[in-house]
Amino acid sequence: YHPGKANVVADALSRKERELPLRVRALIMTVGLDLPRKILNAQTEARKPENIKKEDVEDVGGLLVENSRDPEKVRMERLEPRTDGTLCLNGRSWLPCYGDLRTVIMHESHKSKYSIHLGFDKMYQDMKKLYWWPNMKADIATYVSKCLTCTKVKTEHQKPSGLLVQPKIPKWKWDNITMDFVTKLPKSSQGYDTIWVIVDRLTKSAIFTPIREIEPMDKLARIYLKEVVTRHGTPVSIISD
Repeated sequence: YHPGKANVVADALSRKERELPLRVRALIMTVGLDLPRKILNAQTEARKPENIKKEDVEDVGGLLVENSRDPEKVRMERLEPRTDGTLCLNGRSWLPCYGDLRTVIMHESHKSKYSIHLGFDKMYQDMKKLYWWPNMKADIATYVSKCLTCTKVKTEHQKPSGLLVQPKIPKWKWDNITMDFVTKLPKSSQGYDTIWVIVDRLTKSAIFTPIREIEPMDKLARIYLKEVVTRHGTPVSIISD
């Protein structure tokens, strides 16, 4: 440390001048989508006769028509008006198809600057507390599955797959074979509807044996002994799916 009088070659940092503080002015900004007004406008348009057919007739359309015909009729579920004029079902705002309001709500709940790209189940659990429309969970799942950001950064929950290992090349014919069944074929005159395919991995020679799909295991064993073992011997390995 050097006293100020002794520090005659002070640099710019040790003798930095203090700047006067800038005047701070309060800024008030309201962030919102004015959702109640948009929901009310969309519901009003959706309830018109020419638009009501576009709604889910079995779920929403039926409730709207029945409520308009007999408002006092007791129902298990009914659309009830709020003080602001919007219709709700069990306290949740009904979002009609009209105006693509559902996509706007899902975008704000998933992709906006104030959301964190929730998974479809968590997003559904949060949204169902406030909103309702038919097939809501399926629509949310479809929307989240198409999010490019989630597709790029999502965490894999599956066990990492191992490296692909090719089977070794056989050293002798009919030591290693593969087999598979071709099923659901049209029945032949003898009643066969399946072909049992057995292929030698070295020579690619194949045996095609017609069988019935309901053949018991002992019958298949006898066919295997007759077609493979008696002609080529017992294989060392068999590959089948």
